[in-house]
Order: sequence, then C-alpha cells, then structure tokens
Amino acid sequence: MPVPVEDFDYEATLQACAAGERGAMQRLYEQEAARLFGVVRRIVRDAALAEDVLHDACVNIWSRAASFDPARGSARGWIYSVARNLALNARRDDSRTADVAHEILQVIDDQASFAAWEAMSRSGQWADSAERVGHCLSELEPVRRDCILYAYVEGMSQREIAARVAAPLGTVKAWIQRSLLALRACMS
Repeated sequence: MPVPVEDFDYEATLQACAAGERGAMQRLYEQEAARLFGVVRRIVRDAALAEDVLHDACVNIWSRAASFDPARGSARGWIYSVARNLALNARRDDSRTADVAHEILQVIDDQASFAAWEAMSRSGQWADSAERVGHCLSELEPVRRDCILYAYVEGMSQREIAARVAAPLGTVKAWIQRSLLALRACMS
C-alpha cells in the first residue's frame, strides 16, 4: 500500500535500485505504479500499450537508477520523466506502424480478392507490390515474420500469437511493432 508521497524517500529508493536491491524496486512499484500507469495511459490512449510502457519504464528505472542526478531535479520527477518519455515514444511509434500495417493489409487484401488480383496482374502492380512486401518480409527474423503473418494474414490477436510462438505477450507486441517499423523502412 502506498505511503503518502511526502513520507516516501524516492532518492534513497533509487540509490537502493542502483545498488541492485530488488526490494527497492518493488517498493517503488507499489508506491507509484498506479499513478505512473495513469500518466502513461493518458499519453498512449490504450490500456494494453500502457501496461507495456509501464513495464518498460520500470525496467529502465531499475537499470538506469545510477544515472539519476539529484542536482538536476527530484527523484520522483526523474521517474515520471522516464515513463513519460517512453510513453511519448510509444505513441509516436504506434502512429507510424499504423500506416505500414495499413499498406501491408492493403496488399494482402488485394491479393485475396480475385477481381483485384486479376486487374492488378494485368497492370503488373500486384506483382510489384507482392514482390516488394515479400522481399521486406524475408528480411525479418523468422519468428518476427511469423508474428506479422499471424496478425495480418491469419487475423490472430497478439495474445494468440504469444501462445503460438511461446513468447511473452509484451515481447510479441514489441516484435510486431519493431517489425512494422522495419517493413516501413524497407518499403519506403
């Protein structure tokens, strides 16, 4: 149960995290997780993504606690800036991947429609698009390519994909997000 903010020693807790004391991270999480989640969720506007960002923020706080400099600001402010920056990055990345996902889905949908395939094959557009998508997909690591295909061809949820590839949900989400960014770069 969180203690009043004024009674919690954030600086000492970060120093304990920097020293590798796992209990310190647990105390910090219990103290701030609910509020951090609220801040992150307001930024990313998606509960599942907010959970992932909060997890990443906790990992970053734990691993970078030694870089906290009290001369530059409060420990609590530093913690929130780590979470806020990750949330802003995730929101920016999410909007970029949406464009790539739409382009991939368009090519896949076009390939699935016989009439569209017929029209595109006459113009050569289908072959060019399919070849480009195929090349870019082949550049991905096999498990990441599979995640993209499971999501966009088979219509599986990220949770279903995580079960199929025997990987944590957060990892699958990150793979899909990074793979879509790689596909965007490859296709541009």
